[in-house]
Amino acid sequence: MSHLFKPYTIKNLSLKNRIVMSPMCQYSVIKKDGAPNNWHFVHYVSRAVGGTGLIIMEMTSVTPEGRITNEDLGLWSDEQIPHYQQLINEIKKYDTKVGIQIAHAGRKAEDADQPVGPSDIPVEVLPEETKNGELKPPKALTNQEVKEIVQQFKHAAERAVKAGFDTIELHGAHGYLLHQFMSPSINNRTDEYGKDLALFGEEIVKEVKSVIPADMPLIMRISAMEYIDGGYELPHAIKMAKRFKSAGVDILHVSSGGEGPPGECKPLNTPGYQVPFARALKNQLDIPVIAVGKLSNPELAEATITNGDAELVAIARGMLNDPYWSLHAEKHLTRKGNPPAKYERGIR
Repeated sequence: MSHLFKPYTIKNLSLKNRIVMSPMCQYSVIKKDGAPNNWHFVHYVSRAVGGTGLIIMEMTSVTPEGRITNEDLGLWSDEQIPHYQQLINEIKKYDTKVGIQIAHAGRKAEDADQPVGPSDIPVEVLPEETKNGELKPPKALTNQEVKEIVQQFKHAAERAVKAGFDTIELHGAHGYLLHQFMSPSINNRTDEYGKDLALFGEEIVKEVKSVIPADMPLIMRISAMEYIDGGYELPHAIKMAKRFKSAGVDILHVSSGGEGPPGECKPLNTPGYQVPFARALKNQLDIPVIAVGKLSNPELAEATITNGDAELVAIARGMLNDPYWSLHAEKHLTRKGNPPAKYERGIR
């Protein structure tokens, strides 16, 4: 029996298989109001039809100016809730659970009039990575502004619960605000948020936990190491993650990098290259993990679960290429599939 297609349960989240659709920005908000539209409806529902166990919706900002671009999703207003409810209700018709990744882009907010960060240290980006080829220098947040953003995460989580999401993921990776605070290379503050690099994330975790159901698992995505020269390595990520687990994180979604162009240390960018990070955090913290990073080969995804490297695998580019990746992987691994009746003649 395929381990990839065994059910998995943590708290009240019961998944039919171990496959997660990784959050991937669609840059498809049309009216800049932050609400999902028909593109998102087709994009996510098709992956539910395609057999995914858990869909984590793309990076969704807790405030308008915290988006990467003005074309990104947001959850800063109660008016946005009905748009998510309609989408969630359709996804769940296919026995797929759905989560949302809430975040703040910080110094990587491309369209903000004034990006912000823990410090005024600018982010270096490759020209092709942004719409305008560069990013504006950030303004260092005041202590009071930091506390206000913590509350914005809390309120976004409240809206996510009202909308009907099954789980919430905090984006603490890829150089966005939560990652920025935990990075010694980016955070040079002299107040408590600089002296204690885990504090900002810890406060967000605690505030979010205070408003979500006790039996709803909280996921956190983390960069296990940085690739910029002088960036942190795995031991620092483990230290940060221990604090986040103690604060209430139930699952770690383990990625790496994103804080700037790589220096001497570069990601391998080979199939499964981040799996060792996931395994290390799982073993050190005794916590369930989601592995991610070029796992689109079904045998590799299967091996990641079978070997005990992770409890779940997140598929990103593979699902952009194939909405029915999960159904096709099941057929490939087990020689049988379980598609919707309408598709049986084509997939089974």
